[in-house]
Amino acid sequence: MPPPDLRIVDIHAVLPHESSDIQRSGPLIARLQEAEFFTNPPLVAPAGDGKFVLMDGSNRHASLKALGFPHILVQVVAYNSGLVELGLWQHIVADWDAQSLRRELENLPGIGISDCQDAAAIASFDLRDGDCFGIRAPADSLRERNAALRAVVEAYHSRATLYRSPLTDAKQLWTLFPTGVALVTFPIYQPQEIIAAALDHAYLPPGVSRHIIQGRALNLRYPMQRLRVDQPLQSKNRQLAGWLQAQFAQRAARYYAEATYQFDE
Repeated sequence: MPPPDLRIVDIHAVLPHESSDIQRSGPLIARLQEAEFFTNPPLVAPAGDGKFVLMDGSNRHASLKALGFPHILVQVVAYNSGLVELGLWQHIVADWDAQSLRRELENLPGIGISDCQDAAAIASFDLRDGDCFGIRAPADSLRERNAALRAVVEAYHSRATLYRSPLTDAKQLWTLFPTGVALVTFPIYQPQEIIAAALDHAYLPPGVSRHIIQGRALNLRYPMQRLRVDQPLQSKNRQLAGWLQAQFAQRAARYYAEATYQFDE
């Protein structure tokens, strides 16, 4: 496993491919404002012309931008590196009722309700009571599909509690999320669609794409002041390189090949 490619880059050169999640970024801004260390760098893919597409960490990126940081520490991983697996998160809609959820969806302009087996559906809903339905909307282009999906997610995101899960077994999810009323699943995306969404500002809803990265760098504890300070990028990256060398020399960086659960975020 190669060591992580960690860089400090211009924060405006990092382009999100999804809308930020206000339920998560609001509290995160407050935490980062007081934080002494930056622990988990966002994951980005090269997009050409010195730009990078955010694969994971959009709320950390949005929070640092809101706080006026000029630069951000990221981990760079190319889609074709063999280290990236692109999947999906499922949404669990909680702390609401299924009737109100369906009514909000039916009132969305250009949105139609279809049956559970609709292969053209842009999203599918499985309800706790066993009912299910699909969502039909204009989706002739990536921009249209993502705009429709943003409207669908916003219909419940602003009114309910939204959880994300990689699990697809509804019965298991109802046990884990006792106030959940609906499981929402989405269409598969390809890497080129993620890049296009970022470059064309055709954003996905928050928390839909799921990037699994082999060799992900976590719990760095890199000093926040080194990101805040007004210095050229070249100087900041020299400092970062020295800091990384010291971490490996002190055996403070360890690689774990096992899949893990983390309970600290």
